[in-house]
Amino acid sequence: MSQSTSPRQAETADVIVVGAGPAGSSAAYHLANAGLDVLLLEKTAFPREKVCGDGLTPRGTKQLINMGIDISPEAGWIQNYGLRIRGAGHTLQLDWPDLASHPNYGLTRNRMDFDDLLARQAVKAGARLRERTNVVGPVLDDKGFIVGVKAKPVDDNGRRDGDDIEFRAPLVMAADGNSSRLSVSMGLHKRDDRPMGVAVRTYFTSPRHDDDYLESWLELWADDPEHPGQRQLLPGYGWIFGMGDGTVNVGLGILNTSDAFGKVDYSDLLKQWLKNTPDEWQFRDEFQTIPIRGAALPMGFNRQPHYTRGLMLLGDAGGMVNPFNGEGIPYAMESGSFAAEVAAQALHRQPSQRERALSAYPKALKQEYGGYYTLGRVFVKLIGNPEVMRLCTKYGLPRTTLMKFTLKLLANLTDPRDGDVMDKIINGLTKVAPAA
Repeated sequence: MSQSTSPRQAETADVIVVGAGPAGSSAAYHLANAGLDVLLLEKTAFPREKVCGDGLTPRGTKQLINMGIDISPEAGWIQNYGLRIRGAGHTLQLDWPDLASHPNYGLTRNRMDFDDLLARQAVKAGARLRERTNVVGPVLDDKGFIVGVKAKPVDDNGRRDGDDIEFRAPLVMAADGNSSRLSVSMGLHKRDDRPMGVAVRTYFTSPRHDDDYLESWLELWADDPEHPGQRQLLPGYGWIFGMGDGTVNVGLGILNTSDAFGKVDYSDLLKQWLKNTPDEWQFRDEFQTIPIRGAALPMGFNRQPHYTRGLMLLGDAGGMVNPFNGEGIPYAMESGSFAAEVAAQALHRQPSQRERALSAYPKALKQEYGGYYTLGRVFVKLIGNPEVMRLCTKYGLPRTTLMKFTLKLLANLTDPRDGDVMDKIINGLTKVAPAA
């Protein structure tokens, strides 16, 4: 194994995409389809595990269709037809809305091969994928613009496995997740005034594996250690997503607007909740298939600007997780599509005219999500109080019409034109709210 760190000139491209998650692979796919030469750099090797709920709403399903992914049951995808909500002694099952703009079903797929499928689809379109390539910093020109990246080859354990490499391109996209080392190295840090979540999850073998509805628990109860025989309301919400393969993805999320954020053992919170689920569901230690793992959920544009000095931020790197429901994959893939469209237009201009075209990317994001994410910030502040969450659950769940509206709002599923009254109200609210 070589320990040399002097960079050697490697490949050039029209666009470098750093990170082959949903955002990066979506961008690479659409860039390649636009006829651009794109390098997709991934620090690990596929398949690889990723902490996720594995459940997609119709919004994510639409993006997979746009990428030409085979989402048939024969290809290993499990369809879900809505959301089952539990709380305050109530259970309400709601179908996904019937819309012109989105399909009426969602999907589940383990992230172990979900990201691999997307990356391979980008390769089929013409992108060049380089796995085990860990980007360690930007290459800057004399004006401070990024014109490439420095990377080190690594083995399966993340250890150096060769000489440093430089990749060069006139445009770079950071799709390297919540920590986004590339963004930080360009001086783009997280904003503390935006919501952040933490999610933990594991898998169990369970008879509930073939459930064709996603399930969300709005109240998580656990034994109160200070008052034996009593239970306490936990901060956060839980999910149960059947994977169709004999296992169930079970997890919970907590927001930084909760007083308990950063002060509790999230794995223990999950175990406490699961102790109170029925024995026949098998959410017990002996049926657990992997350890509990956690991940951060960067929400509401918590890193900006989304374009600066030759660098575009995609997905989690730009804090694009939906504050209402913690969903990240659809927004990651949509941002990749937006970025690719803008990049294609920009790179077909003279270099002196590209900046004007590239400025359209953050504007497109703000137009699409800005008002909605602002509403989401208000929402997470409210539900960060367990008592507010309890009251909303107690008095909201029995009202089916209200919950149908809430489902559309939380999952961001409306028709932009000619929608029903609920769509018009939600679309109107997002338009009048100031952009995030």
